[in-house]
Amino acid sequence: MSESIRFVIITGLSGAGKSEVIKCFEDFGYFCVDNLPPALIPKFAELCAQSDGSINKIALVVDLRSGNFFDDIYEALESLEQTGFSYEILFLEAREEILIRRFKESRRPHPLSVNGGISEGIRAEQTRLEQIRGKATMIVDTSELTAKGLRELISKNYDQSSPQEKMLVDVVSFGFKNGVPLDADLIFDVRFLPNPHYVDSLRELNGNNAEVAEYVMKWPLATRFLTKLYDFVDFLMPQYVKEGKANLIIGIGCTGGQHRSVTIANKLGDFLKTKGYRVVVDHRDVRVKK
Repeated sequence: MSESIRFVIITGLSGAGKSEVIKCFEDFGYFCVDNLPPALIPKFAELCAQSDGSINKIALVVDLRSGNFFDDIYEALESLEQTGFSYEILFLEAREEILIRRFKESRRPHPLSVNGGISEGIRAEQTRLEQIRGKATMIVDTSELTAKGLRELISKNYDQSSPQEKMLVDVVSFGFKNGVPLDADLIFDVRFLPNPHYVDSLRELNGNNAEVAEYVMKWPLATRFLTKLYDFVDFLMPQYVKEGKANLIIGIGCTGGQHRSVTIANKLGDFLKTKGYRVVVDHRDVRVKK
């Protein structure tokens, strides 16, 4: 029943990078749950299998934060195997001196430390996790990995998306009079284009209306700008993908965010979709009263 579902259980030593890894899986489109009690894994897998394909990539973090409940994982895995539900185990670890340094930097106690002894906690955890480590599909030592290196490794092994699909692009139209989107990575000002606001028949419409879009695009200046914008964005996108950026927000602004910016944002969104990127077009100020 699980052939179409990729089910990854993430576990390993505290401080080895599980929090960073689950963020990667989230960016790759996995349905993620952190610190799920192991006894609930079979039921959770069953629910996912009944989702009619809407949930087909799952990543769970299971570790010793579950306390004594952690030992239920072996019974849970046996239950999955008996029902024919395939799974993978990603085990993260690091050298003891690296883990000690990370705990000191974070100023957090090791979950198994006694009287604050980090080394004792690490060794106790290694012993406790020895059996699950032996069942791991993949073991990753994060001692020398940077955050970027860890992400690239996880992407290589668990993300089958095309380079374009690995990035979500949010194209946001807005009006400068209502403020610039603070989270935008790139902003383009289209206030230089002829403004439909001054055409009586178009004033109460917005750039989603064909009449407005036709008016905006009838000017040679608009088509020339779009050509240059497409070329610029087409150059930039692969660079962001190569860097490992998971989300890019592009702001397109005009005066009120009703006409020109909406039209250009729609055009840019359509262009990016033809290039294979995952795209969301959001018209922030269309419903804002002018």
